[in-house]
Amino acid sequence: MPFSAAAAAADRYLLLAPTVRDALAEGRPLVALESTVIAHGLPYPTNIETALAMEEAVREEGAVPATIAIRAGRIMVGLDRAALEELATAQDVLKVSRRDLAFALASRRLGATTVSGTMLCAHLAGIRFFATGGIGGVHRGGESTLDISADLMELSRTPVLVVCAGAKAILDLPRTLEYLETQGVPVLGWQTDEFPAFYTPRSGLRLQQRVDDEVQAATIARTHWECGLAGLLVCSPVPAEAALPAEQVEAAITAALARAEAQGISGAALTPFLLGQIAETTGGASLRANCALLLNNARVAARIARAYCAVSGRS
Repeated sequence: MPFSAAAAAADRYLLLAPTVRDALAEGRPLVALESTVIAHGLPYPTNIETALAMEEAVREEGAVPATIAIRAGRIMVGLDRAALEELATAQDVLKVSRRDLAFALASRRLGATTVSGTMLCAHLAGIRFFATGGIGGVHRGGESTLDISADLMELSRTPVLVVCAGAKAILDLPRTLEYLETQGVPVLGWQTDEFPAFYTPRSGLRLQQRVDDEVQAATIARTHWECGLAGLLVCSPVPAEAALPAEQVEAAITAALARAEAQGISGAALTPFLLGQIAETTGGASLRANCALLLNNARVAARIARAYCAVSGRS
């Protein structure tokens, strides 16, 4: 089935919040937000507090937030407070990427969308911009395990601009950047010439493309999509006041990886385990950095979405 037909068929699974539906109809800027960070990425009550703060940050920048999740056989685009609370406190929430979407819908399970899942659902809903924390990537040792996040392939096929703080620091950052280049994904540094390393603003990996304001980013995105191309990645470094020293982060990652190996933790459970271990080792500093970069990315994505509407003459 051609994608346009597939997208039309998927419409019956979409349930848009009134604010999202109205913004789409009126051509106002929208920013998608993922739900895996609520259900799997942050502890309670930090998860619900951060989710609400991200939505408010998007509104403050003149855009409409659209947090995405799966519930009762529908793709929920825009969640109310009760739905956010459910995600923040429920047990056994499915982690939903592209691979898992049909299963989650057909089984009517509660599901939280990953970066790849959120990109796909945002595209189906007609939303072009998405803010997250850090994308997935090539895991350390991925050259032998082939453990590579679906996020990278999604960026090569789905026309959504993703604002992130680089890839999660637990990953193999050089190979992740190389994989993105192989897949033809533009990686734009937001006011930086380096690929951010999630908890720290610098990785030593130089980027080929830099943008210094939202109009420049929006113009590149419009041109990219007018050429029939897919996703773009805008990498915004963690705010300086929340950043961690690179040496502290690497020591915490090394210890967390050793614990994961000793306990036989792998697959989908690995990333949340490692993030939790790093937060414990750093005395919560990594958690504070994570929340700070999530809020910052929400603001940046909203600014770009608003500028895109202006340069496209949509509002």
